[in-house]
Amino acid sequence: MALAIVAAISLDAQTYKVIHNFPSGYENPNSEGSLAQTRGGYIIGSSNTYVQGNPRGVVFRMTTGGQYVVLHQFTTSEGYEPFGGLTVGKDGWFYGTTENGPGSNVHGTVFRMNKYGNVTTLHVMTSADGGYSYTAPIQSVAGDFYGTAISGTIYRMSPSGSFQVIHDFGSAQGNWPPLIQAMDPDFGFYGVTFAGGINDQGTAFRIDSSGNFTTLFQFDSTHGANPPAALVQAADGNFYGVTDNGGANGMGVIFRMTPQGVVTVMHSFGGPDGNYPRASMVAASDGNLYGTTEIGGTTNQGVLFRISPSTGAYTVVHNFSGSSGWAPDCGLMQHTNGLIYATTGRGGPADVGVLYSMDLGLPPFVEYLPVYGRPGATVQIYGQGFTNSTQVLFNGVPAASNTVYPTYLTAVVPPAATTGYITVVTPSGTLKSNKIFVVHPQ
Repeated sequence: MALAIVAAISLDAQTYKVIHNFPSGYENPNSEGSLAQTRGGYIIGSSNTYVQGNPRGVVFRMTTGGQYVVLHQFTTSEGYEPFGGLTVGKDGWFYGTTENGPGSNVHGTVFRMNKYGNVTTLHVMTSADGGYSYTAPIQSVAGDFYGTAISGTIYRMSPSGSFQVIHDFGSAQGNWPPLIQAMDPDFGFYGVTFAGGINDQGTAFRIDSSGNFTTLFQFDSTHGANPPAALVQAADGNFYGVTDNGGANGMGVIFRMTPQGVVTVMHSFGGPDGNYPRASMVAASDGNLYGTTEIGGTTNQGVLFRISPSTGAYTVVHNFSGSSGWAPDCGLMQHTNGLIYATTGRGGPADVGVLYSMDLGLPPFVEYLPVYGRPGATVQIYGQGFTNSTQVLFNGVPAASNTVYPTYLTAVVPPAATTGYITVVTPSGTLKSNKIFVVHPQ
């Protein structure tokens, strides 16, 4: 696709806001370790290095306004250097991985942590498991966790730690982004490899819970090369991702992939519009996709962009620069308040990165766990402004609410519910989910 000539939107000074400067010696979250939202509406993330007082890594929690707390400091004995961020489980615990430990083991662990920062090791990784993991496992609709390991394996793990390799590629294929579970009829898992394949430029694949594996696409430079980050599924059912290289200008692309593996280049990067995207995009509540490039733009220090899944229209919405943060390398997270949050790899007083918010006027919304259920199932809903008078509807059908907190509630799928959006009516307005909830028949 020919490079589009784009101009940055003129943004209000308060649109982009640094809410935390990481201190000297701190390594911020990166493309494999995006931030997550907790039941309490906090932002949670991990760092694999924190030299000041603890060189083994930390898990931190932050309010949306930037009040920062270290929840856990890792030690050599329990596994250390958490590189891949955290997944919020249906049980309210946080799940993640470490690159090293425990002790002299160099393959790391899979762990879970409660809201107080207490960590339990669920599995100690070995070379037979595929070595360490760069990414947190994701939780499936059935409750098990699925993840990838650096030497080319895909694993399944129960919430209690029962571990099984379900696919082995047989050789290292470069960095392993996390999987995503799709809203297809059998909830298959989709992912990419950074390298490998017939062109050694990466692949896209699908695997089911039993380990049945299909290669969907072989990247070939023309359609991009070396996808470094997780796919995202948009409301149209297609998958969207980025590549670190290839495309019309050799600086990476944004691509669309159908569930059958048909790939279309939507945008080829070329410098002024950013280049070398290395972090996952987010499907936001306005229906658009947002992402970043690590360099390029007017300052050559990276951009934050928007692209329309339906039209492919591409716009730079922020040029990163200097002390306010640059070299963004963390996947974007949209909080249910509508704002986008992420980190940069450089910038701030210590030039080791910042955590920022981006207010683009996107509507607030609600998220939910799990992503499907039968009538009578309990669904967890994340948002804000909830009260005892809040009304929940599944595709327009009223549902009974149980536990209600200002940022979290549970609701029961009503007997007449059908597949569609969840809406939550609060005293301050109506919130709609940014994806559909799948109702399975009894």
